[in-house]
Amino acid sequence: QVQLTESGGGLVQAGGSLRLSCAASGSIFSINAMAWYRQAPGKQRELVARITSGGSTNYTDSVRGRFTISRDNAKNTVYLQMNSLKPEDTAVYYCNADIQYYSGINRRVRDFFWGQGTQVVVSS
Repeated sequence: QVQLTESGGGLVQAGGSLRLSCAASGSIFSINAMAWYRQAPGKQRELVARITSGGSTNYTDSVRGRFTISRDNAKNTVYLQMNSLKPEDTAVYYCNADIQYYSGINRRVRDFFWGQGTQVVVSS
């Protein structure tokens, strides 16, 4: 019923920039917090940045000041602007969203959804 579709990953040199997008689609009633996670090879998935429905944001220390999370509620889309990229930012980036959606007649369900992941590679 709900799908998150990511785009914007790729290969970039250190110091460069990328912008990730994640659009939610389906029978959506409302979207609460949206977030970006990343998982580097051999490491656990970690929270990169999070934004509430009201626009409050928080970041992991390693990206604060370089990355900016934003959202367009009219488009059900969350963005991650990544500047001054470093090789240690190389990972698969996943978006995550807390969504209430319609399931059947007069029934709403709340659940967390993940995107399929988009690869970001930063070369030194």
